[in-house]
Amino acid sequence: MLYKIVSKLFLWIGAVCIVVISGCSTDQEIDRNPETTSLKLRFSHSWDAQQVSKDDFNSLKYTNAHQEEMSIELLRYLISNVSLENEEGEVITIEDYHLIDLQDDSSLMYRSADSIPIGTYKNLRFTFGFDNDDNRSGVYADLNTALWNVPEMMGGGYHYMQLEGKFLDSTQTETGYQFHAIRAVDNSSDNPVFEDTFFKVSLGRVTIDKSSELQIDMNIAEWFKNPNEWNLNDLHSMLMPNFDAQVMMYENGKDVFKLKSD
Repeated sequence: MLYKIVSKLFLWIGAVCIVVISGCSTDQEIDRNPETTSLKLRFSHSWDAQQVSKDDFNSLKYTNAHQEEMSIELLRYLISNVSLENEEGEVITIEDYHLIDLQDDSSLMYRSADSIPIGTYKNLRFTFGFDNDDNRSGVYADLNTALWNVPEMMGGGYHYMQLEGKFLDSTQTETGYQFHAIRAVDNSSDNPVFEDTFFKVSLGRVTIDKSSELQIDMNIAEWFKNPNEWNLNDLHSMLMPNFDAQVMMYENGKDVFKLKSD
């Protein structure tokens, strides 16, 4: 009788262990194979509290920090290497790039080709422009077609941004401006000096699920505001070969992008 009781006890313990082990195995399998989705980013644009779209182009309706009235006629910019950092500090990087053109509504939405696990991440980042590894002349067919290249005499590679329009100068004359951001280069000597002017944008905590569409806003006014108050009378053209101007753009760009809540 005792033998039978002991045998049944061992059988019961074995069954419980199998259930527990089976449950643990299932949990581990779920952890290894999380549900995934495409990352969707929608880009909007503003001038401080005023929304900006292509319908607002060609009108002197904005006033910059230097009190110059100005318009927008073109706005294109490049982002690359979007990344997400999870709670454990692991980083998922999407090695891709996307050209946003305010005149092309379809370009305002970025969808990652790679899927990412759904969940909460403590930081969403992307690079404004290309880093040095990616900023190689002539290698991106679509950017070549978009005439996004930078001449070799100005360092080669690609633009980071093209912002153009008109402003009322000190004589109240409408004058064109070309606010183009590239890698800074000083060609004043036989040995050109380069300085990195791409930058990482950190947007903070986000939650990704199947229906998530994160909205990122560019406040265009910030390009002319902080820490360098931009004087278009002095700096409105020939900015690409202007080393100091490119560094000032880089410094002003740090506060341009914000994650918008619903």
